Formats: sequence, C-alpha cells, structure tokens
Amino acid sequence: MTDEQGRPPGVLDDLVRRLVNETGITEAQAAELVIFLGRNWASLLREARILAGKR
Repeated sequence: MTDEQGRPPGVLDDLVRRLVNETGITEAQAAELVIFLGRNWASLLREARILAGKR
C-alpha cells in the first residue's frame, strides 16, 4: 500500500510525528503542513514554529 505519491504510509507518519515532537504543534496541524508543503523539512519546520508561536 502507498500514499497518493507512491510512498509507503509510514514515511508521512514519521514526518508528522517528528514535526510534532520538535515544535509542539498538533498532529492535525503537522499533517496539514505536510499536505500543503510536501516533505521539505526546512519549510515544514519554519511554518510549524510560526504556528507554535501563535499558541
């Protein structure tokens, strides 16, 4: 089984989990960022930190 881009599901799950652990945003917020931004870690981290600062 793969996601819509042909990657195994665990790849995105791990990315979401890492983003949640490193920034403190919710899992839903992290998943939405991954959907919008893709897997670019620098962009994900920047946007997650912005979201975390608004909490």
